[in-house]
Amino acid sequence: MDKKIQQLKEKINAAQLGGGQARIDSQHKKGKLTARERIHFLLDEGSFEEVGMFVTHRSTDFGMENEKYLGDGVVTGYGTINGRLVYLFSQDFTVFGGSLSETHAEKICKIMDMAMKNGAPLIGLNDSGGARIQEGVVSLGGYADIFHKNVQASGVIPQLSAIMGPCAGGAVYSPAITDFILMVENTSYMFVTGPNVVKTVTHEEVSSEELGGAQTHATKSGVTHFACSNEIDAINHLKSLLSYMPQNCEETPTQLAYQAGDENRESLNKIMPENANQPYDIKEIIEQLVDNESFLEVHKGYAENIVVGFARLAGRSIGIVANQPAYLAGVLDNHASVKAARFIRFCDCFNIPLLVLEDVPGFLPGTDQEWNGIITNGAKLLYAFSEATVPRVTVITRKAYGGAYDVMNSKHIGADLNFAWPTAEIAVMGAKGAAEIIFKKEISSAEKPQEKWIEKEQLYAEIFANPYRAAERGFVDEVIEPSQTRIKLIKAFKMLENKVVNNPRKKHGNIPL
Repeated sequence: MDKKIQQLKEKINAAQLGGGQARIDSQHKKGKLTARERIHFLLDEGSFEEVGMFVTHRSTDFGMENEKYLGDGVVTGYGTINGRLVYLFSQDFTVFGGSLSETHAEKICKIMDMAMKNGAPLIGLNDSGGARIQEGVVSLGGYADIFHKNVQASGVIPQLSAIMGPCAGGAVYSPAITDFILMVENTSYMFVTGPNVVKTVTHEEVSSEELGGAQTHATKSGVTHFACSNEIDAINHLKSLLSYMPQNCEETPTQLAYQAGDENRESLNKIMPENANQPYDIKEIIEQLVDNESFLEVHKGYAENIVVGFARLAGRSIGIVANQPAYLAGVLDNHASVKAARFIRFCDCFNIPLLVLEDVPGFLPGTDQEWNGIITNGAKLLYAFSEATVPRVTVITRKAYGGAYDVMNSKHIGADLNFAWPTAEIAVMGAKGAAEIIFKKEISSAEKPQEKWIEKEQLYAEIFANPYRAAERGFVDEVIEPSQTRIKLIKAFKMLENKVVNNPRKKHGNIPL
């Protein structure tokens, strides 16, 4: 028996070494942790249970039968984060560059099945050179198996992807299907085709960082939701992100203990500029409304005219969607619409109530927007709000103009409660443009057209540039003092916590993709 146990221990030690000490040292020199070190920092101490440690590949071509490593380039298993069960896989770059083989894929699929059956989040720590070329089509089939399970798991359990190294070709599509992607600056990359292929096909000279680095995807493409300064930062972001989510679609996020205090926020009565065209930072309002230091912004560097993120309100997890007047006046454009729609749908999947802060002058005009599909992209945002059955509360802080008023969680598309500040302006358009259209003949025939225009602009503003016409119709439930907003929101979400919506029976809707 002792000999058998010794043999087991030797195999365990070999598996834990991955591709060997020299390759581990090489990984460290690149500023990267190993697959097992990442798991160590992510999970609660001593909670990790490995599944499939002794799996090896089955390839016999190109001399592969002579080079086998226990685990075959991916560490899979389960453990806890702050006491919560999670499943995970961590690709090991020290073994064949973390490339995906048939058995590597089978290990990941097994863990995904376990996560779905047991209703717990799935975390992928990606560090892979792509498909294992020596295995040909079975490697590609392995990717497709993973993609299929990602789709099956979508909306059932939270799926989080941390890109810890290269992620190229087919490897990028699994993270793209998951709910959130985190990347590490300077050491992680994502691209369908790398710089060498780009140069061959398009003759463009581009570095890996420019083509698919963390900052590129955080600011230009919007592929990644978080660009983290190092791997420990990425792991801490994963933990923080997970804390706002439930285990699965059948549960609600854990509500933290909260000691009520003075919920009045007098500073909000002075935050709005006197000039309606002067910008202000909506994040200052968010910070005043939510629990102290609880706001976690998502997609921070992308489509900055809209702000999305998680926060807590009296200990309750909520999702926030807010127009940002400090960037492009808070208009809705292609990127902002898609960014917000994706976030709304995630919150709705996992029973996270939505708070909408509205100050929007409309959709961004221009050929660039029209030719790139603002109609379809704006419709995605409209669809996402209309489809959402979670508690939905809107606060109109200032402008709510035109179709953007409808789209930003208006009563007409199913919002539960809509509040407005006294500074709210709810109208088809701004007073200046409206006066020019309505009183065009009167202005043009006037002795002093400019004075007449100003007079009519003021008239229109008095009638429509306020929240009271909408309140008269019931489109706004209450006009509130800004300082009272947090109090109103706490009560509103408490009241809505048992909301039930019975939608028409259907297979699924057809969102305008």
